[in-house]
Amino acid sequence: GICNLALTIPARLIIGMLLDRFGPRITYSMLLMFAVVPCLATALAQDFNQLVISRLLMGIVGSGFVVGIRMVAEWFQPKEMGIAQGIYGGWGNFGAFGAEFALPLLAVATSFFAGGASNWRFAIALTGIIAAIYGVIYYNSVQDTPTGKVYKKPKKNGSLEVTSVKSFWALIVSNFGLIFALGLLAWRLEQKNIHFLTLSQMYVAWLLLAGLFAYQSYQAWQVNRELLSGKKTYAPSERFQFGQVALLELTYITNFGSELAVVSMLPAFFEKTFALEHVVAGMIAATYPFLNLVSRPSGGLISDKFSSRKWTMTIISIGIGFSYLTAHFINSSWPIPLAIAVTMLAAYFAQAGCGATYSIVPLIKKEATGQIAGNVGAYGNFGGVVYLT
Repeated sequence: GICNLALTIPARLIIGMLLDRFGPRITYSMLLMFAVVPCLATALAQDFNQLVISRLLMGIVGSGFVVGIRMVAEWFQPKEMGIAQGIYGGWGNFGAFGAEFALPLLAVATSFFAGGASNWRFAIALTGIIAAIYGVIYYNSVQDTPTGKVYKKPKKNGSLEVTSVKSFWALIVSNFGLIFALGLLAWRLEQKNIHFLTLSQMYVAWLLLAGLFAYQSYQAWQVNRELLSGKKTYAPSERFQFGQVALLELTYITNFGSELAVVSMLPAFFEKTFALEHVVAGMIAATYPFLNLVSRPSGGLISDKFSSRKWTMTIISIGIGFSYLTAHFINSSWPIPLAIAVTMLAAYFAQAGCGATYSIVPLIKKEATGQIAGNVGAYGNFGGVVYLT
């Protein structure tokens, strides 16, 4: 479960940079076509280690979310940003509900191909093939911006260009947080009940992550060295504070990070707490991602219509805390409908928070939306990794 999220963390940063440089059409098409690789690798896996590697690769595909954030920002006005981004993200996550329901049915329906056993390999392989075909369709069907509108690219690549020295150091701290999450994953994979990595391999992984952090810091310095040396100052219209990005990273930990963790553990929670059949527990748990159909768009819409996006985010965040604290009290003595209702309340606030977060992200600095969306999105996965650990 954690492996599925892990490589999305660095991939979102890299895809964010490629996106700002090459545009959504090329970036998304390539990513969708790449999806066939981890899906086929999963379908053909013969042991645990192969499965872990294929799941890690699948995390790269998960970084595609940031591409659509930039694309939607090109096609919609700021006053409509919340609802547009909410529909994009919410219906994407609703796809998780569709997969949770459709793939087991497909695996069972095609069991005659697998000697009567559940044909999960075919079901997973098919998702990759469909994604690759859609990648070709996407490339031939879309354009980066409306006709007559120029796609703005950052002047420098390799790292986010910030506009103050204070923001530079905040960027470095932000990058370290993501490296820490990957280090935590390496530690988790070394634990005796998993033991995918040996102790020495874990130390090698940590060493490589330290090298990656040093490289990221060097790239950030390269992009921003004129600012740091005092040779460059930015006009007020060009300035933004990285603190704005950092605050959105923290909100995304609380909303999307918790959503990733809860979706992963909810089937087992209902199965064990209420002694339910595995399939029944899975169907109940699927109501959590199902709610994305309306909850994430509604968070964006409220943010558009309410007088303050900041206060929308604040109120929804309080709702997340209240609803999860209420869910903490769920036990086997509760009626199952009440347990589901409380879970749905937590789901609504967490998902609406995602919509409210991404109603703000594209408004910080237009030409760097890919990189900013990548940073914020990566922290959602950071939250998922930390919570699951």
